[in-house]
Amino acid sequence: MSKHGRVLVAMSGGIDSSVSAVLLHEQGYEVVGLTMKTWDYASSGSSKKETGCCSLDSINDARGIAVDKGFPHYILDIREEFGGHVINNFIEEYMAGRTPNPCVKCNTHIKWDALLKRADMLNCEFIATGHYAKVREEQGRYVISKGKDDWKDQSYVLWGVTQACLSRTIFPVGGYHKPEIRQMAAEMGFHDLAKKAESYEICFIPDNDYRSFLKRQRGDLVEQLSGGNFVDPTGKVLGQHKGYPYYTIGQRKGLEIALGKPAYVIDIQPKTNTVVLGTEEDLQRQEMLVKDVNLIKYSRIERPMEAVTRIRYKDKGTSGMIESIGPDIKVTFHAPVSAVTPGQSAVFYEGDDVIGGGFIVKTD
Repeated sequence: MSKHGRVLVAMSGGIDSSVSAVLLHEQGYEVVGLTMKTWDYASSGSSKKETGCCSLDSINDARGIAVDKGFPHYILDIREEFGGHVINNFIEEYMAGRTPNPCVKCNTHIKWDALLKRADMLNCEFIATGHYAKVREEQGRYVISKGKDDWKDQSYVLWGVTQACLSRTIFPVGGYHKPEIRQMAAEMGFHDLAKKAESYEICFIPDNDYRSFLKRQRGDLVEQLSGGNFVDPTGKVLGQHKGYPYYTIGQRKGLEIALGKPAYVIDIQPKTNTVVLGTEEDLQRQEMLVKDVNLIKYSRIERPMEAVTRIRYKDKGTSGMIESIGPDIKVTFHAPVSAVTPGQSAVFYEGDDVIGGGFIVKTD
């Protein structure tokens, strides 16, 4: 009989999830390892060598640790669900002139759902992942807060996880810094794992080139959009672009247009196949609307409240007011923010705690 209960650990084969599994095993949990196959690189059309969480090497690394520590390990093929939801959404968002957040979609709609379903089948009370975040129960709510390591903190991509899921979730590495995790891996005898490089690219875009991915997936359609207009904020035509899905708000490099001064993408208008260019000052916004909101710390926002809002993964956040507008949240920043991008996640914080988050739908 286990000391703390039975836990299903999502094991990608990377250092964070592997150390998570071993830590829980050493703490007296009855650990079951699960590696999810979300994607195969051959399907991406990329020539890059298969690496990362979906590779055969990573699956074997996860299984090797389970065998070494004597707990069971399973492989779950969720490529169909992943492709049908995450990848299709990724493509559709760019075709709609927005910039998607595939990791949020994957966490919310694929990984946690798959983990909980399999946890129930395997009689596991809990699920665990290697995310750098914390979760606690407070006044009947399960609250996500930032991980101890500011640089590795992953609370931003977890805003969509529901209360039902959080009530059964453990984040074993959330209270550590990454160098501590590497040291632990070495002390556990997993020296190769301790030296394993970080992986930052989107798993289904191994070459980190989303434009080439779009071309492979929707090349004919994007080709038809080539030749649309670059315009300035007054509507004056400045030149032609290669198709609006190839651009994102705030982009400066790769525009391939000479204007004699720095130019940035400040708006994308899919209906007219138009990309608006402007100055860095034109990128500044002080208000935005956020939809598909999932609240974590509070069940509702009854009145305007102070919060720090992050609009991208490595954003430090900007102070402002958040208020409910029907099912949506309106954010009014105390100071202008650059490159607020529709399609990206906005996550609201109170101190280190995640109030909630959603997808940016429009700006002022």
